[in-house]
Amino acid sequence: MSGTGRRDPLVLSRIIGDVLDIFERSVSFRVSYSGRNVNGREFRPSAVVNQPRVEIGGNDLRKLYTLVMVDPDAPNPCDPTMREYLHWLVVDIPEGTDATFGT
Repeated sequence: MSGTGRRDPLVLSRIIGDVLDIFERSVSFRVSYSGRNVNGREFRPSAVVNQPRVEIGGNDLRKLYTLVMVDPDAPNPCDPTMREYLHWLVVDIPEGTDATFGT
């Protein structure tokens, strides 16, 4: 299954297992800040003050996706009292576009 590999950034960062169950990926996507890919990287707060660019793979504009950006251990990993804090929600993103095409 995709998403279960030992080197997968979602597994290494404990997103899979803590926030998400194991899943089968159905579409590729890329998340970046100022052209730097997010997967597996840490960023300074000053580098992430603006929303990231999120590109959805594919080419079927009839397929729509929802993007949910949460902080799984807010305010910090040692004291996750606000677990799953919602930062950003975008719905109806057409396949083959980016999050700016959603609502």
